[in-house]
Amino acid sequence: MNRLEGRAALVTGSTSGIGRGVAEAMAREGAVVVVTGLGAEDGARVVDGIVAEGGIAHFVEADLSAGGSEIRRLAQEATALAGRPIDVLVNNAAYLVPPHPMTESTEEQIDRVLEVNIKAPYLLTAALVPGMVENGGGSVINMGSIGGVEGIRFTSLYGASKAALHSLTRSWAAELAADGVRVNTVAPGPTMTESNDELRPMLEKIAESNPDRRTGSVQDTAAAVIFLAGEDASHIHGVLLPVDGGALAV
Repeated sequence: MNRLEGRAALVTGSTSGIGRGVAEAMAREGAVVVVTGLGAEDGARVVDGIVAEGGIAHFVEADLSAGGSEIRRLAQEATALAGRPIDVLVNNAAYLVPPHPMTESTEEQIDRVLEVNIKAPYLLTAALVPGMVENGGGSVINMGSIGGVEGIRFTSLYGASKAALHSLTRSWAAELAADGVRVNTVAPGPTMTESNDELRPMLEKIAESNPDRRTGSVQDTAAAVIFLAGEDASHIHGVLLPVDGGALAV
């Protein structure tokens, strides 16, 4: 359908999992996609796959926990490789701490979650929004989680970071809508990816309580991102769109 023809997209954490699926889907819709993450080999594999299907993609290796200078470098290199201002930013990268009691969280874990899950999206969005505004508008899509909406045992640190990202979505939407920049959140529920197949029994057990009785797929989440990135969502600002099989509804 080429819903993103003529646009440039940057997807963080897109060397695997949901981020990779989003990057691939955006390329199929005609966007020039900048893939980023840790691991040049993984990044090259994603780019090669996109190019083999006729898409256009580039890779920038970046460590989102490294602070402002690294994030500004990512923004600059992504813009240069795309050959135009970034039109769509998907803040997907996140540091996921294994489930544990809150009394066992370490300061190192807390700092890493804050750096990657909140500080990095904040700085990267701030770096790219001026180009979007100058170019007539754009779309920022934050990858949240149903864990940032409801309380889930042993995931308080990750859930708190996602709740903060949900809050940033609403604040940024209020601040940037008049400048033509839309900001929204996609909040997946339990989702199967190529890298978490060992968790399938647990995720399927959790999904049994969903109204639709199944786990999510990468394609489910990518479809929601494509919708929010495109013109069909031109009047949608500040929403949290669950992709969770109805879990939050009940």
